[in-house]
Amino acid sequence: MDEFDYVIVGGGSAGCVLADRLSADPHNRVLLLEAGGEDRSFWIHMPIGYGKTFFDASVNWKYNSEPEPALGDRPIYFPRGKVLGGSSSINAMVYSHGMPVDYDDWRDVGNPGWGWDEVSTVYERFERRVADTGVKGEGPLWVCNRDADYHPVKSHFLDAASELGLRHAPDVNGPEPEGVGGYHVTTRRGWRCSSAVAFLRPARRRPNLEVRSGAYVQKVRFEGRRAAGVDYTFRGETVAVRAHGEVLLAAGAIGSPMLLQRSGVGPGRSLSAMGIDVVHGADAVGGAMQDHLGVNYFYRAVKPTLNNVLGSWTGLIAAGIRFVLNQTGPLSIGVNQFGGMVRSDPDLPRPDTQLYFNPVSYSTDLVNKRELFKPDPWPGFIIGFNSCRPTSQGRVDLSSPDPDAAPRIRPNYLDTNKDIEEVVAGARLIGRLQETEAMRALIAVEPPFDPTDATDDEIVSDFRARSASVYHPCGTCRMAPQEDGGVVDPQLRVYGVEGLRVVDASIFPNITSANTNAPAMMVAYKAADQILAN
Repeated sequence: MDEFDYVIVGGGSAGCVLADRLSADPHNRVLLLEAGGEDRSFWIHMPIGYGKTFFDASVNWKYNSEPEPALGDRPIYFPRGKVLGGSSSINAMVYSHGMPVDYDDWRDVGNPGWGWDEVSTVYERFERRVADTGVKGEGPLWVCNRDADYHPVKSHFLDAASELGLRHAPDVNGPEPEGVGGYHVTTRRGWRCSSAVAFLRPARRRPNLEVRSGAYVQKVRFEGRRAAGVDYTFRGETVAVRAHGEVLLAAGAIGSPMLLQRSGVGPGRSLSAMGIDVVHGADAVGGAMQDHLGVNYFYRAVKPTLNNVLGSWTGLIAAGIRFVLNQTGPLSIGVNQFGGMVRSDPDLPRPDTQLYFNPVSYSTDLVNKRELFKPDPWPGFIIGFNSCRPTSQGRVDLSSPDPDAAPRIRPNYLDTNKDIEEVVAGARLIGRLQETEAMRALIAVEPPFDPTDATDDEIVSDFRARSASVYHPCGTCRMAPQEDGGVVDPQLRVYGVEGLRVVDASIFPNITSANTNAPAMMVAYKAADQILAN
């Protein structure tokens, strides 16, 4: 049996960070296990390629939720990375810390050391912020904000926001992130800078780090109540590996609670009913799931947008030549270009709405039995929103003890009156943006559903019919005191057992106000400090 000091399960956003940090000490022998394959696909590394990987089962788990009662019994699609780099290899690359107060909330629910003052210094250590004005930081993760690559119609959105009195945020990850501005993206010289590229690729040169892709972990093996290793399948065979130090779960907000439950840590009654031996009964495992739920409004434009580039061969060829020659232009940054965290009502104490302005509109098409995003044949753009801090909570559970069985994902969206009220507030804000002089000068045709004159009930009905996940599931192995429904302590150690931690977005005590990839990497970087200090 192979033996290591640390066994990391999941080579995604968090797992790649852990592998880098822990293997930096040559005395540590580290194993990283990833169920997916190597990140060799061209479409992973070209930023605009996520339009393909979004539906590609070779790099994407392509989960679906149970039918959601509040959304007309629609199952909701949950793409999750199944490849080295995890979701950081297939996401839209928007990089946001969220609001500083998000982390103070983490601290205040019983997690000392996780407030903004502490985590902000962690971000500074691993970021390299690249902007037109220069470079800040020397970390391995490149975070870019290049104004020259944004589409010119951005001016209409920024001017519209200004007309409404919304703040301008020149740096959406700066000391005052509230407001609208250009989204930062994880790219390096025009190519995607995933967690695998930034952290794992240089670390793989070390002889004390072993990476095994295509290795699907079945369960954590326990000796008594101590995690002693894992069992995984590789090329049709089951392999056992031993961990002398710790087993670290970094399989994400869906994968980590599933693995805990398959290993006997979770809701005891349901696990026993499936024939799983219970090591530690904990109903909180898989619970407290949160996610951002959003909707897009689609507009035709009177001016050229990215549709004119991505929807024509001549436009694509020109953009492709620009990308090949100097790795700039629309193919180097993706389509989520502008937005930010704002208050739908200036009297609110903190931002409640995240906005997206995308200079492209599209439909989902089926080509050769594969779903693809297809730009509309006319100039168009999107304004979308989601609530920053929804309060509804759902669950992730096993559907079967079979490791190959799909999970039961029940997000339980719109379960609180607050979340429904914020849907109406967000749509009303979009309506006000739509009616500004700056936006009227861009709009050719109103969206199919116009929030401007709709009633509150009509807005909510439309949202229930069209909304979708913004792909930020978290909280399913929540960091909190055990008596308050926590699964892990502030050191990310799983309650009730030894030698086992969870290190990924599943530990978020509550969802952050914006995109969750940045805080997932921060969690892993900080966790490595804690692990190495022991």
